[in-house]
Amino acid sequence: MQKISSNYFTEGIGEFDFEQFYTKQKRVIFHSLMWLSFAFLLFLSYRLAYQLTYFNSFILTVRMCIVNMIVFYLFFYLLLPKILKLSFGFALFYLIVSFPVFVIIWLLSTYAFSLIYHSLGFEILEGELKGAIKASASQTFWESISFERIISQTIIFISILSPFFFIKILFEITKLYSRTIKIQNQKNLLEIKNINIEKDFLKSQLNPHFLFNTLNNLYSLSLKKDNAVPDVILNLSDTMSYTLYESNSEKVELWKEVEFVKNYFELEKMRYSADRKINYEFPTETDCKNLKIAPLLTFTFIENAFKYGLKSKESAFLNLKIKVENGNFIFVIKNDFEEYKKENIHGGIGIENVKKRLQLLYPNDFQLEILSSKNIFKVELIINLIK
Repeated sequence: MQKISSNYFTEGIGEFDFEQFYTKQKRVIFHSLMWLSFAFLLFLSYRLAYQLTYFNSFILTVRMCIVNMIVFYLFFYLLLPKILKLSFGFALFYLIVSFPVFVIIWLLSTYAFSLIYHSLGFEILEGELKGAIKASASQTFWESISFERIISQTIIFISILSPFFFIKILFEITKLYSRTIKIQNQKNLLEIKNINIEKDFLKSQLNPHFLFNTLNNLYSLSLKKDNAVPDVILNLSDTMSYTLYESNSEKVELWKEVEFVKNYFELEKMRYSADRKINYEFPTETDCKNLKIAPLLTFTFIENAFKYGLKSKESAFLNLKIKVENGNFIFVIKNDFEEYKKENIHGGIGIENVKKRLQLLYPNDFQLEILSSKNIFKVELIINLIK
């Protein structure tokens, strides 16, 4: 399964279920804790920095908390959901326009609290903020939202609200990222299932085709009383066993995959005369030790090589080389081909299926090159098996 990132932190985010964890009850608790923490710090600031009484510190803290809450919830729960439905250009425009609007809302809310406090007889009689409530309440409506006041209070507005906006935006981005990872992983799992269905369908087609060709070869050998008959039967048995049982696993031992390729290659080679240039090179069992690989990844390339290659009268050839170096599986196959069949070799469901499996099973850990020139077709596949 392909992950968006192999980083431990991002994997943790992807596996964390925000929808199940962040219930309405927990949302209320987290928001309450956030505002209580802000209120506590603000209260300490009024009490220690401005030397206000406990009561005056309390009423100013209540005012500032409620004013900030009004702006915060209006933005994130009223305006932002509507903006996110717009195109990027319109969304950016509304965000820019909304900024001074929210500054005005913040100023008007503060002004409203000053009027209420003043009417109730609350006033600050000590410290740097002495007479602040009366001074604020004595303003007219238009003075409270004048251009000069908007400009002067914008920095305060940003400095006070930016931590809440940062926390909320960071949380929403994390939640969105988690959801994106889950959707991607679910999509990848579905693609893997579909590819496995295609692989099983390929196997169901392969086995009768395989049996038919091999049994014909066995029949010819038996008529000649050839001593190779027992070896052919054993190869056929091993090959059929592998395609029916071993290849059902997501990963198999590399040596078993190499043995399957070797057996299949030998059986296909039997259909051609000895003068055909068919050569191969395989790694030893020791080279493949402790390594695993997804099954049947190279089968399509080998099948196509026999299907479309060995047709030229003068330069028919098929070369296969498999080796293992530093945990890398290296597969190279070359064959002649007829120009008019070029599209058939390059395309087809089989090759696309292989590409999908490689991308999903070995993201960023494989290299695949399919080249054709001068009636020579070449496939080179390198997979890192130790990551």
